[in-house]
Amino acid sequence: MLSPHLLNVLRKYVRRVRPREWLFPGKRPEQPLHPTAIQRACAEACKTAGLGKHATVHTLRHSFATHLLEAGTDLRLIQTLLGHNSIKTTAIYTLVSAQRLHATPSPLDRLEATALSL
Repeated sequence: MLSPHLLNVLRKYVRRVRPREWLFPGKRPEQPLHPTAIQRACAEACKTAGLGKHATVHTLRHSFATHLLEAGTDLRLIQTLLGHNSIKTTAIYTLVSAQRLHATPSPLDRLEATALSL
């Protein structure tokens, strides 16, 4: 899954930087960017953005799954996108927002009022 907008940004980056072996090379061009460098970049971005909460690269993964779920994406599709073998693992990532929980109508609300009259 790659956003067309992100694809355009990546194409501009490739034209400008012209990476050879890795799209995002590390300090040594023959090696990829190290996970620690990505974690530091995420921490710096959070600080720059003034986020009040602690966030990590893994937080982005949780957010990705939660946003997909809230947009109505099937849980099995989210499982595939995250690369999980077990749906139970995926369920951990798909935290449902309190706002969505409170907005969910009761199945009883769908019944006609006359059907509920005794």
